[in-house]
Amino acid sequence: MLKYFYLFIAFLIGFSLSAQESFDSKQTTSSNVRLTITNIGTFGNSLDGYRDGTGNPSCEYPAGSGIEHLFESGIWLGGLENGGNAVVSTSAYDNTTGYSPGSPGFEMTAELGASLIERSSLFDSKFFDPRAVSHQDFIAYFTDKNTRVPNANGDGPFIQDHTTPMFVDVEMQVYNWNFNFSDFMVIINVQCVNNGANTYEDFYAGLWGNTVVRNINVTPAGSGGAEFYNKGGNGFMDSLSLAYCYDAQGDLGFTESYIGQRFLGAQDKNGFHHPKLDSTFNTQTQQWELDNFNLVYNAWTFNGTADPIYFFPTTEQARYSKMISGLNQLPCWIDPSSSACSGNRDIQAEINAAGNRSDLLSAGPFADFAPGDTISFAFAYVLARKNDDGNPNAANTYEQRLNLMNNATWAQQAFNGEDQNFNGILDTNEDSNGDGILTRYILPTPPSVPITRVIPGDNTIDIYWADNSRNTIDPISNEKDFEGYRVYLSKLGFDVEGVQDLAQSFNLISEYDIKANGFFKETGFDSVRLASPKYFEGDTNAYLYKYSIGNIPNGWQYAVAVTAFDRGNPESNLEPLESSFLANNFRVFAGTAINEDLKENAPFAYPNPYYYGAAWEGLSNFQEESRKMIFANLPARCKIRIFTVAGDFIDEIHHDQDYNGDDIRWFKTFGAEDADENRFSGGEHAWDLLSLDSQIISRGLYMFSVEDLDSGEKSIGKFVIIK
Repeated sequence: MLKYFYLFIAFLIGFSLSAQESFDSKQTTSSNVRLTITNIGTFGNSLDGYRDGTGNPSCEYPAGSGIEHLFESGIWLGGLENGGNAVVSTSAYDNTTGYSPGSPGFEMTAELGASLIERSSLFDSKFFDPRAVSHQDFIAYFTDKNTRVPNANGDGPFIQDHTTPMFVDVEMQVYNWNFNFSDFMVIINVQCVNNGANTYEDFYAGLWGNTVVRNINVTPAGSGGAEFYNKGGNGFMDSLSLAYCYDAQGDLGFTESYIGQRFLGAQDKNGFHHPKLDSTFNTQTQQWELDNFNLVYNAWTFNGTADPIYFFPTTEQARYSKMISGLNQLPCWIDPSSSACSGNRDIQAEINAAGNRSDLLSAGPFADFAPGDTISFAFAYVLARKNDDGNPNAANTYEQRLNLMNNATWAQQAFNGEDQNFNGILDTNEDSNGDGILTRYILPTPPSVPITRVIPGDNTIDIYWADNSRNTIDPISNEKDFEGYRVYLSKLGFDVEGVQDLAQSFNLISEYDIKANGFFKETGFDSVRLASPKYFEGDTNAYLYKYSIGNIPNGWQYAVAVTAFDRGNPESNLEPLESSFLANNFRVFAGTAINEDLKENAPFAYPNPYYYGAAWEGLSNFQEESRKMIFANLPARCKIRIFTVAGDFIDEIHHDQDYNGDDIRWFKTFGAEDADENRFSGGEHAWDLLSLDSQIISRGLYMFSVEDLDSGEKSIGKFVIIK
């Protein structure tokens, strides 16, 4: 009941915001990053999902791990109005409570009734759209022109301190992919149009963020107040145009990851811009010209005002100053021992120490942003596991950042697309799709994810899959380069031991590929190919392959996945690629089949006796709500009632063969993100050991009855709870 109450409250909150202020938010779900996106240009949700009961992550990586990386983030736009006063519009900046309508810093608004648009390049997605760039796109339209939040009555709250809008209209597109080699990044592509009357000289575009890396399964979000947030170390790698943050002294051992923000590139009427280029091809003059385009990095204490360097900029002039002049340009950043460094401050060491900081990456200057002009720019959020070199997190060594650097390189490669030499123009032999336009956001493509069906049984798991992957055409090589399939099974206890990280928990248990073609193991498919296609009720797919796994303990959660891989293309310098196992994984619980005769096969409960803290339960912030025992040998439709031995009623459970675990918290914490991806045998049902009123029950002997709702048969059993 508590779960449905939370969902109802979340619905009311969402309905209120949507109806009154046209605020909308969603989470990325194709990649291994769960980033909240809004239609007003903010990212993250200030960890509100853990307070409002929805459980919506802010920026969780890996998905399901509980490791959060972001409080809130947003876009900054700034310039000199007609060459005079500095004007800056922001979608977010330092605010301890996060977004609320009219609060200072949240200066972007969407029109009444606007919402995020979702598209997908995946043919089997309900959001499939040929215009989609990635496996999951989000598109938003917003503006800084409103000085009060739009609502139906026209009397929405005034936006505090937002008195000089630039009248910039923004189209923001957000991309994420499920490929194993790109599921750690989310790209933000922004296009701004000046629909006002003023020209903005020395214009800059930036991405602000308050990055906070903590494991909310270990330390509840926001617990301890400021102490929760002040454990992060920060840094900036100029060579990669990358700001980053990590957990320096918070939940050590449970937060082994980085979050980075990388600047990817920008375009205006004068051409393509990036700080690594000293010139640009001016599309107006058709000439190469010198380009003094910079990337500015700043960090400051969140809401801090005391330090002359690390202060939160509270005025538009101060914010513009932060956009055009950064820590990375100071002598104490470049060489703390030099005579030019006043006080011998080592700024890089100072921001690497634990603290709660905002940081800002800004790019510019664009020479001028005149009425009718368009400027586009792109950033990427890049997540990565720390590369363990034996040193503590606070060491923040080059070796620890290797995965982050590699992932950031993939983000840049995705942005570059056809621009192989990264000069911003379409050169000879770069037009891979033949459309005469420089196309960005092209990634090499592995075969399609195999359509898969998983059937758990008594100590067994049967996996069926179709042959849809065989016809995939790689967009770079333009060839059908399918080679084979791989079957994965997670380690026992992957879900409850330490930090759940499915990508690291999968073990390859079998591999099959084309025979006699000179690639890989050449095993062929005979051992898994069915004599005739298998069909399931309500499913039109033909399943041609089957793999069975035995000796699986009932009641424990396993994850299984089938992937397809290609042979690569040495001529195009393409390595063999594999489809995502995260996009095709199922959480499977082996167990007893549907019971058709209660007299012959009496229902039972296990583990019996039940000991509090059973190994399969794991640790969470909702420990008493995350207990689990199983009722087995159940009919297809039944009612389970639990009593004390004195006959006092405890709880009642309604079971059917399509049960997916969505009625208890354990599966919300440790199971699949989408309950429909949990797979049960049909004859088992879990219970959380709480009464109907969500009260903790005491140790002792208990009775239960099972009533078959189809036949009317009844059975009685018992179990023991030991604390």
